[in-house]
Amino acid sequence: MKKYFLSLAVLSLFYSKTEACAWSDPDYEYFNLFTQSIIKDKSYLPFLHSYSTRFYTDFKQSQIPNENVDAWKKFFNNQLTFAETDYLVNKMNISDLNALKNGSTNNQLLTKLGSGFYSKYKEAIDYLIEAKYLEPYMKINYVESPDSFYYRESEGSQNATNLDYNKTITALTSLYNAAKNPEIKQRYGYQLVRFNHYTRNYEAAIEAFKNYVEPIKLRGATYFMALDQLAGAQRGLDLKSDANWNFFQVFMNSKSRKESAFVSMKLSDTASFNNIMKRAGTNEEKNMAYFLLGYEDFNNPIPIMEKMFEIDPDSEILKVMAVRSINELERNYLPIYYYTNNNEKTAVKVSANTTTDQPKTEAAEAPKEEKISFWQKIVRFFKKLFGVKDKTSTEMKADQSDDELLDNPNRIPVFNKNNYYYDDQTKDFLDDLEKFTSKTKEKSKDEYWQIADAYLKFLKKDYKASTEILSHIQTSNPEYQEQIKRMKVLNDIVSQPKIDAAYEDHLMKDYAEYFVDKPEPKKDSTETEYDYYGEVPSTKDFLKDVLANRYFLQGEDGKSFLMSNTLSDLQYNPNSSLVKSVEDFYRKPNKTKFEEQIIAKNIDDVGNIDAFFAVIYGDRAMRQADFEKAKSYYAKAQNFTGIPRINYDWDGNSQKKTPHQYGTAEYNGFRSISDLVFGHNVWESYQSAPEESMVKEDFSQFSFIKPMMNKLELADALIQLKK
Repeated sequence: MKKYFLSLAVLSLFYSKTEACAWSDPDYEYFNLFTQSIIKDKSYLPFLHSYSTRFYTDFKQSQIPNENVDAWKKFFNNQLTFAETDYLVNKMNISDLNALKNGSTNNQLLTKLGSGFYSKYKEAIDYLIEAKYLEPYMKINYVESPDSFYYRESEGSQNATNLDYNKTITALTSLYNAAKNPEIKQRYGYQLVRFNHYTRNYEAAIEAFKNYVEPIKLRGATYFMALDQLAGAQRGLDLKSDANWNFFQVFMNSKSRKESAFVSMKLSDTASFNNIMKRAGTNEEKNMAYFLLGYEDFNNPIPIMEKMFEIDPDSEILKVMAVRSINELERNYLPIYYYTNNNEKTAVKVSANTTTDQPKTEAAEAPKEEKISFWQKIVRFFKKLFGVKDKTSTEMKADQSDDELLDNPNRIPVFNKNNYYYDDQTKDFLDDLEKFTSKTKEKSKDEYWQIADAYLKFLKKDYKASTEILSHIQTSNPEYQEQIKRMKVLNDIVSQPKIDAAYEDHLMKDYAEYFVDKPEPKKDSTETEYDYYGEVPSTKDFLKDVLANRYFLQGEDGKSFLMSNTLSDLQYNPNSSLVKSVEDFYRKPNKTKFEEQIIAKNIDDVGNIDAFFAVIYGDRAMRQADFEKAKSYYAKAQNFTGIPRINYDWDGNSQKKTPHQYGTAEYNGFRSISDLVFGHNVWESYQSAPEESMVKEDFSQFSFIKPMMNKLELADALIQLKK
């Protein structure tokens, strides 16, 4: 599993620099320790903090309330469940409703409702039949701009202009006038506004709203659906201020249309915000306007939050602003990336399998021309071939005091000015946010603010105060309860100065659920989207990375490495002290239960482990051009079966993973090395055959260079070349 949270302190000993991949997804990679989605009003889920997308997407769409379905459910006197209502209104075929109208139906739901359902709700069913007839056409006709960059072929899709305008208007007007129920009447008015909007009869749409929607004094779901269409028509007439204000009303009052209304507002300048603020008459409108301003300009959230607090400290959108602020801080205290140089924005990813050199902090001088011998060329070549120079690191002492361990500057959480996109603007506003949260929790009745306050104290490493706050919170909210439970575990772990055998026993006794792997749940058969990034990080992964950081700081590099990596990952050229530490752990007798079940399980199948270590040490000696020493190690690697590799095969929508079986002539990390290794390359190609990319030298005077060698034979050939 990919690891993303390991701190700079853990990484710096094991590996060197790597560039952050241009296609990486910072939100997918990141685990929000403070769960953003615990806000109670789920209609604001799209407005949680996100780097990779404009809106937050890590939630199921069904979590957002749908006031239109709720309105229909209430209209039918709650005779149907929400799911049944949604099916009836949005998914049922028009033919089933027509069959019900004609007195016969085979539809299971309609049969269950009985023959009297139509007579009781005749106007509603007739409206749904008309709405389902119109729905396929309810799109605005796309008009290609002559200056459009892209060419769009005629898609042939239906839109509102495919309907006869006069007949449709006449029919909807007649149905409106005939309807007795005001809710149904207003729904026909909504259809009139929408149809005129989508046929680009913008002025007629505005008149339809005034004549058919507004006079009915209902301000429920239908009204704001119609207001959304009115604002679209006003946008079409370039009435920007009126359109923005009405989209703002939709945003404020509709739960399912907040994201689309926000996009439609097009708040691209200060004047747009000022116009909304000037028209805001109620505290609720002013509060919402401040939220939009804070959402768009998020460099310093506290001043905006202060203004929102003055209006309503219990406001749900104030919690949205707070959770966004906490997430922003969290990404800097528990980063995925860090910058190695303030002047050179070289992003280093905090994860495994990193092998390249650390970037230099100063510009290197131009290399001076020097003459080197043929043998020096060979030595330099093999140093480069077998890896890179190890990065030096400070040796950690196992006998550090508790205070020294607790005060270590690399002990996470620790603030790094390394915001993923906006490093120059990153500010550590933890103190200000803590003061604000402490003040708000005294005014608000929601336990959310107490949880937030406890989390901010965790970031400040005040674990005792954080735990004390958590222990006094009384809540029945299951999401809050889970967050509190997780934070109590975390505070326990991070407040421990040193992870020793006794504490490992405590982890297995009290927190086994966070470390022991559970059977994977069956995937939803309706889920078709393939996950290209792998598994999403979890609480268990985060806690393991915290422990990896602790083991590193107390000098147990091997255990730190194996918390997040497998034994076979040593193939990626780490430094020799790490390899030795991993080997010592492998050979350690009387491991604790935690070491055996959590750490040692990452000692994956590498065949003969002694031979595996011999190859790793031999490669290290080759990097140092100590060919005699390399030969002595390779002599112990005769039982080496190959670096573990996985073959991925697809069978329909399922992926099969099988261990790779090396062919007799295939390079497996030890054998089948061509004498082309002594040749030279003619071009860079990672997919071409060796014979296409490389050219042989004249080896006739060196009979000991075989056409095909293993590493033992290669080391021997180098020794003879040296002689």
